[in-house]
Amino acid sequence: MSGAGAWWCTGPSWAGNEPGLGWYCPGRGAWRRSALPAGKPLAFAVTGERRCLGVRRGARWTACPYAAVIDGGSARDQCADCARLDRSRSVAADTVADDPRTYGVYLAYFGPGLLKVGITAAERGAARLVEQGAVTYAWLGYGPLMAARRAEALLGSALDVRDRFGKAAKRAARAALPPVPERVAALAGLHGAARGLAGWPEALEPAAFAWTDHTEVFGAARIPVGAGEVSGLAAGEEVVGAVVAWVGADLYVRGAVASGEREAEVFVVDTRLLAGWVLRRAVGGVTTAVVRAPKGGAGEEQGSLF
Repeated sequence: MSGAGAWWCTGPSWAGNEPGLGWYCPGRGAWRRSALPAGKPLAFAVTGERRCLGVRRGARWTACPYAAVIDGGSARDQCADCARLDRSRSVAADTVADDPRTYGVYLAYFGPGLLKVGITAAERGAARLVEQGAVTYAWLGYGPLMAARRAEALLGSALDVRDRFGKAAKRAARAALPPVPERVAALAGLHGAARGLAGWPEALEPAAFAWTDHTEVFGAARIPVGAGEVSGLAAGEEVVGAVVAWVGADLYVRGAVASGEREAEVFVVDTRLLAGWVLRRAVGGVTTAVVRAPKGGAGEEQGSLF
């Protein structure tokens, strides 16, 4: 295991509209982040073993008592025990009902047919929408946690609006997005239908329709159809290239690929795969991590980022 002075990657870290990676040094109890805007060169290798990052609640970090080694192919950065502890008090897992904060209910657009409803603490603003890669979004209302949850459930039961989509479906959609007016029209139609439903929670203050689009923030226009994917990382593998775009946790890189089922000029790395690794500077000039053709379908579980 790396020394106490090592900086462990904690995965994607957005500061407003600026993407980057987060880092934690257990020996110093210190956090930092590094910005990775479009055009920035990348040249890193994952080293040692990927370790569970423990449980983080706000600014408090509790190290994994087992220093557990975790799967390099999973987007989860926790062992089973830490994940259970984390979800024992989690809004996303519906194990918290007494959070006094105001919550916002949002509608998010990821592509044709990919409209979802969700909630986030109002104090976080649009951070949740950026982190999950929402292309366009609108607020539906604000109120107490349980009222926000009831509204979310109401849209699911009455309008069949989902509360999550798989990574593969979102990646495929963002490479061929319709024009902004079409996206806004889809959101506006759902917003109007939601507001017309019987059973709207009285404690939830409705929000007038207003939309925000993230395609320029993400650099979505630079994402090609059929970009390859890094599906996992192993010790010693390197990622080398230049940043093309960021969408939520997905980092798009342009560079030469040494191996894989096919060569890919532009490929995507789910930066949640970096969480729990210590990174060092790459020594080669090409990406040695395996880059595969994109998968079809959906189905992975959405993380808790409230």
